[in-house]
Amino acid sequence: MQNKIQQLRKAKGLTQSELAEAVSVTRQTIISLESGRYNASLHLAHRIAKLFETHIEAVFIFDDEEDS
Repeated sequence: MQNKIQQLRKAKGLTQSELAEAVSVTRQTIISLESGRYNASLHLAHRIAKLFETHIEAVFIFDDEEDS
């Protein structure tokens, strides 16, 4: 699953640490999310989308082929 977290974070002028604090995770989690090494839980995805005032689908790009 790909995501636009880094792009949205930079557009909002947030550091990785600020984003991590805002969604109650560690900076390392944000680094892992942005690099694609970690997929967010539904709860975390919701918190991130809410922070960016958008829908989960606008932050996370779901690849239908991954479900196969």
